[in-house]
Amino acid sequence: MKRFSIPAMVISLPLAIFATAVLITINEASFHESSQATEKIEEAERVRQSVDQLLETVLDAEVATYGFLLTGEANELAPYDASSGSVSQRIIQLRALMKGQPENLLAVEALASHIQRRQAEVAASMRLRKAGDDAGARQILASTAGKEDVQMIRQLSEKMMSDSLKETQAAHDQISQSLMLSRIGIATMGLSGLLVFYMYLLQTEALLTAGKREQASLQLERDRLEKQVRDRTARLAQLATHLQDVREDEREHLARELHDELGALLTAAKLDVARIKARLGDTQPEAGQRLEHLNVTLNSGIALKRRIVEDLRPSSLSNLGLVASLEILAREFADHSGLEIKTSLEPVELDESAQLTVYRLVQEALTNIGKYAGATHVDIGLHNKQDLVTVDVVDDGQGFDTAKVAPVHQGLAGMRHRVEAAGGQLRIQSEKARGTHIHAELPVAS
Repeated sequence: MKRFSIPAMVISLPLAIFATAVLITINEASFHESSQATEKIEEAERVRQSVDQLLETVLDAEVATYGFLLTGEANELAPYDASSGSVSQRIIQLRALMKGQPENLLAVEALASHIQRRQAEVAASMRLRKAGDDAGARQILASTAGKEDVQMIRQLSEKMMSDSLKETQAAHDQISQSLMLSRIGIATMGLSGLLVFYMYLLQTEALLTAGKREQASLQLERDRLEKQVRDRTARLAQLATHLQDVREDEREHLARELHDELGALLTAAKLDVARIKARLGDTQPEAGQRLEHLNVTLNSGIALKRRIVEDLRPSSLSNLGLVASLEILAREFADHSGLEIKTSLEPVELDESAQLTVYRLVQEALTNIGKYAGATHVDIGLHNKQDLVTVDVVDDGQGFDTAKVAPVHQGLAGMRHRVEAAGGQLRIQSEKARGTHIHAELPVAS
């Protein structure tokens, strides 16, 4: 089989090109001849119609003339008057159609000459009839010359129509010959195509065998790479989860240190200020004012310490539960951002890790809204849905294109990883000028 693959490839392509070129040539020649024949048929049809209309116009004029001679009624002349101008137009049309055909053009001129003589005779008889000479008018119309003109008009018209029909028939024969040539050419090319196809099959069989071997090799390599990607992705996910857990542990440790050590220092300082102020009394007003200012500063430091501790590890989450923690978070964010925040929160059954995930999700969403959204209203929802817990954060801000989020913006990626690490799913919907909707679903605690 391999012995024939190279000759088949060498011969089949030139043969296919040659067969295609021959088929195109035959079709183009057939189309050209058929187009010419069609044009001839249309031209012959126009000539036949023009001659037929001219003859009909002349006959209408003859009938109108005889009617006037017999009755003397002026209304009988209406067809005659209408045909007088159209005869000239028909002759001009025939001359235009016969342009470039000297023999047929001579026949048109002869026909025009006879028609003009006959029109002159009719006009003369009409004048005599109007003058009251009925006998003279009939004599002119019945003259031998007039009859010869009418007979010649008929003969020339019939000859021109007969020639037109012959040209039409010749054109039909030309079309039939073109169609027969196309049939022969297509049949020949069809046989050539079968030969090319057979040679192509010989070549394709060898290529398929090689392709299957290559495909099997590629599939093995693809499976190996996919396994590497899955393993590395799993390791990266585990590393990200570990780093997230370490970060939370460090936050918890730092929050505990700040709460215990710094809280104790600030409380001791505040107690010392109170003792000093009590001993001084009102003896030194200036020192009392300084101590009061120091007391206010210590209160601010305690409040700052409390806020930092709550940001690092919300104590309300452990002491009051998820619903109360989210309400406190929403209220404090509304106070310092000026946004209108509405909450719709239901008690849910989540373990401690999942509760922290929900809290961090809402916290990160509110942070992004405050920085980028330009919103005026935010809705926060926490609900039970069969065996799932749903979390929704909806704002009416400027929105963004989720498909064009820059890789450096890791906030959304961090949200998604947190939720997926807890066994849930995160969906973000946003459009320009139509706000953003963050929706998460987490499984209830088993």
